[in-house]
Amino acid sequence: MRDVVDRTDGDSMGARTGRRDVVFFDLYGTLIDIRTDEGSDAPWMFLSRFIADHGGDVMDGGAIRSWFADRLARAVADMGGDDPEHGRFPEPDVLPIYINLLGICGIRGTGGGESHAREAAWGFRRSSTSLLRAYPGAIDFLGHLRAAGLRTVLVSNAQACYTRPELRLLGLDAALDRIVISSEEGVRKPDPELFRRALRAEDVEPSRAIMVGNDERSDIRGAAGAGVAGVYLRTAISPPDDPAASPDAVLSLQGADYATLEDFLLSR
Repeated sequence: MRDVVDRTDGDSMGARTGRRDVVFFDLYGTLIDIRTDEGSDAPWMFLSRFIADHGGDVMDGGAIRSWFADRLARAVADMGGDDPEHGRFPEPDVLPIYINLLGICGIRGTGGGESHAREAAWGFRRSSTSLLRAYPGAIDFLGHLRAAGLRTVLVSNAQACYTRPELRLLGLDAALDRIVISSEEGVRKPDPELFRRALRAEDVEPSRAIMVGNDERSDIRGAAGAGVAGVYLRTAISPPDDPAASPDAVLSLQGADYATLEDFLLSR
């Protein structure tokens, strides 16, 4: 049920009332319920087995974990590093790291090793995932918005080599008009630049878009930095220190309450 009333009257952001043209959505914790644990041994053991099964020079899981963390940290540093003071949050693509890993183990294959790297990345993701499902009603909800003339756009902090297969697996790719993923853009939320790019891609003004997400800092405040109003969903995988209701959102809901959200979006 609705946690707080919508905050459109007298809001300091400006033009928050009126019909929107585009709804931006976060993915994990907003449209998808997921549990992953990359800190467990299982995904790293998978990579060790994958390398061995493909005739590569064997590395144990612990060595791969350390190597991968080092390469990822280097990639972030090469992009200038996080700069929270100025709202900059770069996001490297991990697929080249997988390609590099397989290459140094003697596995290259066709296309510079990209096909093997995608297979390894997807296997790693599956090995780290204990739960993956679309929230009940998510696909129907997106269909209702599109039928009403709203465009549905994903704006997600994610790695494309993990997320695009998950979207296809769950049937969400066909329910979205555009997919904007941080690893493909080189920038992640809460950097407002990711939202600005989505706005430019949709050729829409900030007042004609609204963001729906389950992370107050990344989704609500990040969108606000680009002039986009936000709806906050407090779900089981929201950050633990997030409030029950976000004072910066035009609407806060408990859980993936698509019925109330649909009423709110279509009544604007």
